Amino acid sequence: MSLSDFLSPVDFNSLSPEDGFYTSHLGSKIEVYQTDFPDLDDNQFDVALIGVLEDRNSINNKGTAKAPDLFRKKFYELNEGNYVTRIVDLGNIKAGNQVSDTYVALKLVVAELIRKNILPIIIGGGQDLTYPQFMAYEELEQKVDLLVVDSHFDLDENLDDTIETNSVSYLNKIFLHQPNYLFNFSNIGYQTFFVNQESLKVMDKFYFDVHRLGDFTNSVSTAEPIIRNANMISFDISAIRSSDAAGNGNASPNGFYGEDACQIARYSGMNDKLSSIGFYEYNPEHDPKGQTAMLLSQIVWYFIDGFYNRKNEFPMLPKSRYITFRTSLKDGSHELVFVKSKKSDRWWMQVPYPTGSSRNARHHLVPCSYEDYQLANAGEMPDLWLRTYQKLI
Repeated sequence: MSLSDFLSPVDFNSLSPEDGFYTSHLGSKIEVYQTDFPDLDDNQFDVALIGVLEDRNSINNKGTAKAPDLFRKKFYELNEGNYVTRIVDLGNIKAGNQVSDTYVALKLVVAELIRKNILPIIIGGGQDLTYPQFMAYEELEQKVDLLVVDSHFDLDENLDDTIETNSVSYLNKIFLHQPNYLFNFSNIGYQTFFVNQESLKVMDKFYFDVHRLGDFTNSVSTAEPIIRNANMISFDISAIRSSDAAGNGNASPNGFYGEDACQIARYSGMNDKLSSIGFYEYNPEHDPKGQTAMLLSQIVWYFIDGFYNRKNEFPMLPKSRYITFRTSLKDGSHELVFVKSKKSDRWWMQVPYPTGSSRNARHHLVPCSYEDYQLANAGEMPDLWLRTYQKLI
């Protein structure tokens, strides 16, 4: 299989300014697939951009198939950060004869890039493309911790996996897929008036981590440990308020500010565990002045900035770089173990595997906050510990 079978080249000249790019512009730094497909086997790229020209299952938001090139036009004109980028733009996956054909192409492309240790940044397209992004991990036979940034739960309350996969129901396919490769699902930014109570019960039943937009009102930094637990992320542009990102058919007055979205993206890039990310539902037809395209390009810029500032702290070795803290519950029933990085001051919590459930490790390491440690130090069990343990059973 060659990735070039699934990808079409970028019309680079149509995206370039009349006087060309400055030498500091990303348009001068990124290797772009124009005629010859780039060689991905010589370890010269860290990150790959992929556009997906598919919007047939994007509900109330047709036009997202036009997103990739409008994004590129803005992104290429941004300046490189204080690092040497090794980015390749692999062009676009065209819409197949059937939507399922597009899904297969995206799944295989993402899986192959991860195998080559190249992180794919997907520019869609509808958020239903999260499903083939997820299926790439089945191709790799790898468990998934999925994070979705969204104001809604894209879930049919009846948990019926026979309904059509689209941008408002794709989680049904992911949650019910067999064999089960989903270990954890997290959502940040949901708005309660967009979510029915049955969906919240489903999240609670599966011990998933869901967080209201209001949880981040004082500081979006509280999202960092949640983001650090993901190895794939799906970002719906409609999670950003319409005043900052009007380029979406489902834009809403409330949501994250643009600068919050950039910070979330930077935390995502810094996550050593993360191996793919998709930005979905940007619609140029609702963006005549290109404001949302510019914001999306800045969000991706911050993701790349985070990527090139990774701390290489996962897995947790060597031990000399960490401080271990032990604390007990008030009733003495459990000892809780936390580790803190000397390098970044970030925290993790050890959750023991139930007896006999893992042959290779004694505990599961989950990112946490300093507040989780403070709660445990006061003798209380953090909710994160309980939810994680239940998933390990």
